[in-house]
Amino acid sequence: MDQDNVLKKEFAKKDVERLRNLMQGKYGDKTQTSVGYTKTQQFHKEGDIWEENDTKWTIKDGIKQNITKLDSAKKAYIMPILCPNCKTVMKNRNDSTYYKIHKTCFRCVVLKEEKIKKEGKWQEYHNTIVNNEIDNKIKDFKLWVQEKLNESNDGHVTEDGDVERWVGKINTERVDDNVKEVVEYLESLKR
Repeated sequence: MDQDNVLKKEFAKKDVERLRNLMQGKYGDKTQTSVGYTKTQQFHKEGDIWEENDTKWTIKDGIKQNITKLDSAKKAYIMPILCPNCKTVMKNRNDSTYYKIHKTCFRCVVLKEEKIKKEGKWQEYHNTIVNNEIDNKIKDFKLWVQEKLNESNDGHVTEDGDVERWVGKINTERVDDNVKEVVEYLESLKR
């Protein structure tokens, strides 16, 4: 290829201006002006929360992120890389299970329980855990019964595909008595 043809090429004004800017270290400067509508830019700093196009946004660690309704659920479920208590990497196979319960790594839980045993408060600590578990079971049971009471019981489809229509309603007084009986039994299991 002939070198003379390349050198005789005419450079546009914007190309020359761009090269000048690059040589002077002005990498982001414009080389030509344009006319038209430009949207006003809003500058936000770390931690700002704003709404744009019906979406909430924030800046975390220098990155623009949208805020959703499930952010708090994600934060509660996702295990961090480092233990919030001792700042070591959580890589033990028990860390995820213990983080969901105690919000610390397995090693921190073991050390905490060891300290509780040395202080002679182990039985009290263990009873608190058992009682909390029983309280959660009572709460779940009551919610389950409430859901079942709200379900429709107008009919039932049998294994043969026949639709049976039922007449009558659930005896809520009897259900309430049975719920009280179950709750009393569960309460009696507490220590």
